[in-house]
Amino acid sequence: MDKFIIGGGRPLTGEVTISGAKNAAVAILPATILAGGKCVIENLPDISDVAASVRILHEMGAAVRMLDRTTLEIDTTRVDTTVVPDHLCRQMRASYYFLGSLLGRFGEGTVSMPGGCDLGPRPIDQHLKAFTSLGATDSVEYGMVSVKGEPLVGAHIFFDTVSVGATVNAMLASVMAEGMTVLENVAKEPHIVDVANFLNTMGADVRGAGTDVIKIRGVEKMHGGDYSIIPDQIEAGTYMVAAAITGGNVLVKNIIPKHLEPISAKLERAGAFIEEYDEAVRVSRPGPIMSVNVKTMPHPGFPTDMQPLITVLLCLAEGTSIVTEGIFENRFRYVEELHRMGANIQVDGRVAVVEGVGGLQPAPMRASDLRAGAALVVAALAADGTSEIDEIEHIERGYECMVEKLVALGADIRRVSRPAETRAKAF
Repeated sequence: MDKFIIGGGRPLTGEVTISGAKNAAVAILPATILAGGKCVIENLPDISDVAASVRILHEMGAAVRMLDRTTLEIDTTRVDTTVVPDHLCRQMRASYYFLGSLLGRFGEGTVSMPGGCDLGPRPIDQHLKAFTSLGATDSVEYGMVSVKGEPLVGAHIFFDTVSVGATVNAMLASVMAEGMTVLENVAKEPHIVDVANFLNTMGADVRGAGTDVIKIRGVEKMHGGDYSIIPDQIEAGTYMVAAAITGGNVLVKNIIPKHLEPISAKLERAGAFIEEYDEAVRVSRPGPIMSVNVKTMPHPGFPTDMQPLITVLLCLAEGTSIVTEGIFENRFRYVEELHRMGANIQVDGRVAVVEGVGGLQPAPMRASDLRAGAALVVAALAADGTSEIDEIEHIERGYECMVEKLVALGADIRRVSRPAETRAKAF
C-alpha cells in the first residue's frame, strides 16, 4: 500500500492552482449519456473517482478520447446497456447518478449499491421517491437497484430532506420527461448549478438551480455539447486551511470566490487574513489561531466536506471550539488519529469539543475517508516532525496531484512504496 511521508513545521508559501470540481465531474460524466452524442468536457480533475466514471462509460459502450490532460471527448451514441458494471460501482458513491441518466434516456437502469466513503447511513430513498414520482417503478434485489418507467411524466416533487444526490438524479431523470417537473427543498450547492448548466448546454430546459425550487420543462431530445467544469471549492478550502495552520502565505488560484464565502468567513474568524481577487484568494495568518464554533449545513452553510479540515485547524486554536456535524452521522472517525498527534477533542454523537493545544506531534496515521485523509495531511504539515499516512487511495479519490502541489508550496511530502512511473493515471 502506498503512503505519504510528511515532514511538518514548514510554512506554505507560493501559488496553487485548483482543479475542476470532483462533485460536479462525477455527476456531469454520467449526464453525457443523455446526449446520445458527442460531448467535450473540460477542466476534469485527474482523480480516481473520475477515472472510475470514465471506465463505466467505456464499458457501457461510450467512445472516450483524451484531448488533453484535463479534457475528454465522450460519445455516448453507442451506449448499449442499461446495467452499470458492478465492480466499478463499488469504487465510488456517485455511481448512482447513472440511474438518473439511464432512466432519462432509455427508460430503465440498474446500478449496484454504490461504494465510496463510509460516513454513516446515506440512503437513496429520496432518489427513488423522485423516480417513482415521475412514473417509474423500482426494485432492490441482491444489492442491485433497478428503476424502470416509460414514458416518464413531469411531477411536483418535494424532498423530505435536502439531498445533493437526489437533486441531481431528479434533474437527470426528468429533462426528457413529458411536461413540467418542479423540485422543492432541493440542494443548492455550486455543483448543482454546474450540472444544470451542463444539461442546458445539451438542450435541456432547467431553471432555478441554486435556489429553493428547480423547474424542468421536458424536451424531446438532447444533443452533445462542450462544457468546462467549475473549480473545486473543497480543494480550494483545503489549501486555504493548510496555509492558515502552517502560518504561511498562499495564493489559491482558479477559484470562484463566492463559492468559498462560508469557508472564508470561518477562517477569518479563526485569525486568517484573506485577500480576495477576481479568480483567486490569498491566505495568510499574521497572528494566533482563534477558537470558533462551526456547524455544517447544506449550502450556503459551512460545507460538511470541510468539517474535518476546520477541526484540525481548531486543534491549535487558543481556547475551546465546538464543531457540530449537521449532515452525516459518522464523520468524526478521524478524531482518533488526531489523538495520536496530541489533539484534545471530545466527541459526543455529532458534536466535537475541541480544546486547543500548543502543538501537534508527528504520528503514524490512517486515512479513513477522502476528507478525513486530507485533514490528516494538513495536520501532519503543522506537526513538528515526520508523520506517515496510510490508505491514501481515499485521498486520491478527490485530490489531483496533491503531493506535487504541496511540494511546490514548500512542503516536505513524498509518496512511497512504488516508483512514480508505475503510478496509474486517471484517464
